[in-house]
Amino acid sequence: MVAAIAAATLPNSSFFPKNLSFSSTSHQFLGGFSKRLYFDQKFGSRSKDLIGLVVVSAAASGSDSRGAGRFYLNFTGFPFPLGPFLNRRTIRTEGVKNCIWLFEQEQALGFSSVSTNIRMTVIKLKSGGLWVHAPIAPTKECIQLLKELDAPVEHIVLPTFAYEHKIFVGPFSRKFPRAQIWVAPRQWSWPINLPLEFFGIFRAKALKDEDTSTPWADEIEQKVLSSPEVGIGPYVEVAFYHKRSRTLLVTDAVIFVPRQPPECISKESLLASAKNGLAVKILSKGKEVPEEPVVDNKINRQKGWERMVLQILFLGPSNLLEPTASFAQMSQKLIVSPIVKTLVFSKVPEKVRDWVDRIAKDWPFRRIIPAHFAAPIYASRSDFLAAFGFLDELLGERFVTRPSLSLIFASLMRRASSYFPPDDMKTLSSLDEFLVSVGAVKKTVSGRKR
Repeated sequence: MVAAIAAATLPNSSFFPKNLSFSSTSHQFLGGFSKRLYFDQKFGSRSKDLIGLVVVSAAASGSDSRGAGRFYLNFTGFPFPLGPFLNRRTIRTEGVKNCIWLFEQEQALGFSSVSTNIRMTVIKLKSGGLWVHAPIAPTKECIQLLKELDAPVEHIVLPTFAYEHKIFVGPFSRKFPRAQIWVAPRQWSWPINLPLEFFGIFRAKALKDEDTSTPWADEIEQKVLSSPEVGIGPYVEVAFYHKRSRTLLVTDAVIFVPRQPPECISKESLLASAKNGLAVKILSKGKEVPEEPVVDNKINRQKGWERMVLQILFLGPSNLLEPTASFAQMSQKLIVSPIVKTLVFSKVPEKVRDWVDRIAKDWPFRRIIPAHFAAPIYASRSDFLAAFGFLDELLGERFVTRPSLSLIFASLMRRASSYFPPDDMKTLSSLDEFLVSVGAVKKTVSGRKR
């Protein structure tokens, strides 16, 4: 999520390649330009990207030392490469009995100790086939867990422009060649805007706003947020509503930070984050930083998780040495991520408000499944509206509409849900001001000069 938003707003975006089957060509992926040679072998698949720096994303069916089939070679997105680079554990849980399953893997930012989880959601349709939302790395373990559902994959859906989700669509779709691929509209890449076929995504159909002609239209509805350009390209996200289970699916629009780390994040990553490294020393508010070794225990794993969360949400939080207070304010509630709110949604509040209000008006959901952090989140429409309370302050009351009187409660929750610790917001706010000053992001809010 952090890398995707940074790529969308920073003018000097980097290399985010996609896979290209059976050929070698020049192509780029959301801010990157590279060459990819992809070929399938009897014992697995491998990919290579060569342009100055080696940028690789490859699926292989080999196993790790425990025989779990978690090997996946991945070096993509310089200077924000997406780890883990060699090993990805997949955790499958049942979100709704016999209906919705959640598949999670660890996603690390570059060579840092900052990780979060990335989620693929799978819904069984009335046809008996599977509808796959936001594919993750197709390791042998992941594919085996999916095949255990004993149903064919009919549709593969890319609900966003963000490379952290797009990077796996090509390799994943090759595992299920009969599946139809659907992608969010206005897909773009930089510095050259090339068609999806150059990225290893073939036969893709565009997702349309409130489209009633999709094969799943009587079961799953969709609404598209396609904002004007907030940086070098637009922010695009498609929300879905599964009617039978009353479930809302989003990508990065809202999150719910759990108190405990997701199971897919390794203890090694958590303990690495708990170490008092350079980032902690810089963000220690001048306090003495001890150089003590980190032992593996519950306290240190929790400290590592809290530090990860604050760095993901704020980029440069005010105090990594003692993260608990800020973490407590950001966890256990439905919120819009500070980085998404600041760098994207605050730039186009009218577009976001229209999308949010349409979702709340038309879809009586009772649970939300985002692509990161906790899920499923048991939340109502009033909770969802409250998370976007900051839009009211940007737009003024004349733009505020509510679907029903039952949602008046949202006004009581709004400030608490959208409140972010001011000290933690300083780095993000400074970055936003800099990007505006150099013209990397829009200078307007709802068509008005800032």
